[in-house]
Amino acid sequence: MVRSGKSPLQRPLSISSATGVMIAIVAIAFALALAWFTGEGQIGRIFAQLNLLQQSPPMWLEAPMVAGHYLIFPTVALFLFAVAITRISPQPKPWSRALVVAVLLILVGRYVTWRTLSTLNFDDPLNGLASTSLFVMEMLGLLVSIIQLVLLLRVRDRHAQADQMQLAVMDQTFLPSVAVFIPTYDEPEFILRRTIIGCQAMDYPSKTVYLLDDTRRPDIKKLAETLGCEYVTRSTNDHAKAGNLNNAIANTNSELIVSFDADFVPTRNFLLRTVGFFQDPTVALVQTPQSFYNPDPIARNLGLEDVLTPEEEVFYRQIQPMRDGVGSVVCSGTSFVARRSALEGAGGFVTDSLSEDYFTAVRLASKGHKIIYLDEKLSAGLAAENITAHAIQRLRWARGTLQSFFIETNPLTIPGLKLIQRLGHLEGILHWFTSISRIIFLISPLFYSFGVIPIRSTPEEIIYFFLPYYFVQITVFSWLNHHSRSAILSDVYSLVLAFPLAVTVVQAMLSPFGTGFKVTPKGTSSQGFRFNWSLAWPLMLMFVLTACSIWLNLGECLARGNWALEVTPETAAHLRGLGIGWIWSLYNLMMLGAALLVLLDVPRPNPYDWFDLRRVVRLQIGDNADGRIWWGTTTAISEIGATITLTQRGLPQLAPGETRPIQLSISEDLFSLQGILTRIGNDGEFPCVTVQFQNVTLSQSRRLVELLYCRPGQWKRWNTPGELQSLWILVKTLFRPRVLTGDVRIKAMTVAKG
Repeated sequence: MVRSGKSPLQRPLSISSATGVMIAIVAIAFALALAWFTGEGQIGRIFAQLNLLQQSPPMWLEAPMVAGHYLIFPTVALFLFAVAITRISPQPKPWSRALVVAVLLILVGRYVTWRTLSTLNFDDPLNGLASTSLFVMEMLGLLVSIIQLVLLLRVRDRHAQADQMQLAVMDQTFLPSVAVFIPTYDEPEFILRRTIIGCQAMDYPSKTVYLLDDTRRPDIKKLAETLGCEYVTRSTNDHAKAGNLNNAIANTNSELIVSFDADFVPTRNFLLRTVGFFQDPTVALVQTPQSFYNPDPIARNLGLEDVLTPEEEVFYRQIQPMRDGVGSVVCSGTSFVARRSALEGAGGFVTDSLSEDYFTAVRLASKGHKIIYLDEKLSAGLAAENITAHAIQRLRWARGTLQSFFIETNPLTIPGLKLIQRLGHLEGILHWFTSISRIIFLISPLFYSFGVIPIRSTPEEIIYFFLPYYFVQITVFSWLNHHSRSAILSDVYSLVLAFPLAVTVVQAMLSPFGTGFKVTPKGTSSQGFRFNWSLAWPLMLMFVLTACSIWLNLGECLARGNWALEVTPETAAHLRGLGIGWIWSLYNLMMLGAALLVLLDVPRPNPYDWFDLRRVVRLQIGDNADGRIWWGTTTAISEIGATITLTQRGLPQLAPGETRPIQLSISEDLFSLQGILTRIGNDGEFPCVTVQFQNVTLSQSRRLVELLYCRPGQWKRWNTPGELQSLWILVKTLFRPRVLTGDVRIKAMTVAKG
């Protein structure tokens, strides 16, 4: 759904300048290419000279003339070095991180030098265009990597500081008033209910919870009254979420402001762990990570919910601590605490952009305030529930970030930021442009089928210059991001939305304010498999073209490599290129296959999430006549029901369609619920029953929400598989997709969940 509102502020001069620069660069490149293709003499001579220089690189850029096993020695030695560092220091420490980053910077510098001076192919205009396009896109990605490596030298960890700061809050010597904002647009009532209850359950005496309803719904107003929170609305939807928050600021007067998206539920200790930082008067905002209590659609559609970490984990485990070290923390729009006086001094939340949270933090930092990041999971919300919602969310983030070129709060130009802070923001802005690079990496291997060689190199050069950098980088990739994502799985995630993101990047640079605020749908359900054709068709086209190119390359190789024919130097060079093209194309084919599987949404018949939570329960089935008590342990529980494995046999069976009333008491949490028994089965040798809760009172609902969502420390991290294991998982998933095995599993889940 698109939120209505006034057009954001636009500065024609800024828009024409930013767009003009991009158009000028493209126009110059196009003019050069056109002049070369049409045989313009001077341009042709320039490229001929460049081609001669590429074919005669400096001696120190040539692979040593030694046997193969000696040539590969640097790769083996550096690989063993990287493995040793990750074993000696399983988690990156300042010394181990600095050592690894230094080695990577040296290797990437060596690789870039080789690619620049020795591998470009200017034999003719077509080769030159393909080679230059690939080179520029590769350098863009490497620039982002280099910036990240530099920033990784200044990572901040604030756990110990939070331990110290919370003491004053716990003994109530520092207890500023807090307004908790829950902005909502069209989220379902059951989602808002749990968020309000969770906010009210936070351990902090001086707080008031406000529900900010931007759709003026009578049922939501009644919900606020029922739960005992303040209800705030306004007559228009100007400036979407930013306008909603600014309206609430104008109608409240607390010292601190906390904001949670409508689907995010905080743990009890959220305020205890964050408020203490505001004892430092220069702190304007404290951001905490986003956690999710449901799997993201990529993991779910691949059937890897318990294997893949959410996509955001890389950002919150690696990027945010890295940004905290240089003062460029990103406000994520939820699960943060801000100082009212700082917000008011900065003019409230930025209304010029779709990413009001990001630019508000930039403006606060430009005024000399500190924006800090506490890397503790203190809340959890709903990840996008299908791949369409996932795409809506990411495209909004991309467009909102790129609007920085067209508003006053541009982190690259706004007065008040240090150079190192701007560098941190530059990394985030350039990240979105790498979607274009990913598409070029898909297309480039296809050139080999038409005799075009975008990378001109020998196997010895690849072994000597490329492999050392590649193996070290892939060995420490997961280690540097605290095992939140492997390089192979990251590639799948980046490929899924590469085409729509690339289109969005171009659109944002040409028409940055052409799209309104699209709210990510939440609380949805579906009964069958759904394939997203609109996202899939460019990937399907690339899959077919890549498969055809492999076949064409095979025929070309057999024709040129016929032993009865003399192999000329030109033929040998072409065959070497085909070898690179094969490996590259096969890898792309595997990634494309995985990406297409991601676009097949599996059924989600129930909008409620179930948790693998173990609690001892007492059951009394039927009326009190026989007084029979049953004991068991929950194996899954939600707001609407539970599955329980009993410790006793002899449970009476249910007839088809029959239900029985039941009284359920959760011993450890000291509360009871009424419900009906809907299913009796077996879990191994013991009975397993499914209970559907009924007539849940407000008091019981609060206890359930607090049990399921609000326990401090309940949102745990887990590590992603390593590179080899990720590769094996991907291969298994390709040959055994969830669409072939998921029906039975999903039906079983539906039965178990009542």
